[in-house]
Amino acid sequence: MITIRDEIAADVPAREALLDRCMGERRTAKSSERLREGRLPAEGLALTAERDGVVVATVRLWHVEAEGCRALLLGPLAVAPELQGEGLGKAMMHEAIARAAARGHGAILLVGDAPYYARFGFDGRGMADLAMPGPVERARFLGLELRPGALAGASGVLQPAGALVTAEGTDGLRRRAA
Repeated sequence: MITIRDEIAADVPAREALLDRCMGERRTAKSSERLREGRLPAEGLALTAERDGVVVATVRLWHVEAEGCRALLLGPLAVAPELQGEGLGKAMMHEAIARAAARGHGAILLVGDAPYYARFGFDGRGMADLAMPGPVERARFLGLELRPGALAGASGVLQPAGALVTAEGTDGLRRRAA
């Protein structure tokens, strides 16, 4: 049985190994990583899926903003290769979107495969005047409004927002407001 739950500090090494396995060592060179560096994921929006105590999937959402427009940046989403195609990525996405909506967030942005993410409602509408802080294929820069009009008038280069990583303690990472 697979359980989707909040990520805990003890998941970090297994999550990082899973991300390396799924995305390769160059994953940290991507533009999205510039928005995550030195930051913590949005509160309650770092999810882990485990089976028999083993981390088999992960997804996180991060606070970003551009010229006053606040949103979440999704990523990375990763599923253990041996479980890909079994619906776990879909379940992780549905859970992440539902939790973000329940917490009152207005929009989620991501850089990813448009045909895959279209099934969750992501598209390029509202994204024309937004940009990532580095190169991305424009067709892969997608958004999902959780609240109608959340991306209306959104423009500028995305900047990181939210909590900064400040120190590690025995209870995990502490937060400091950005």
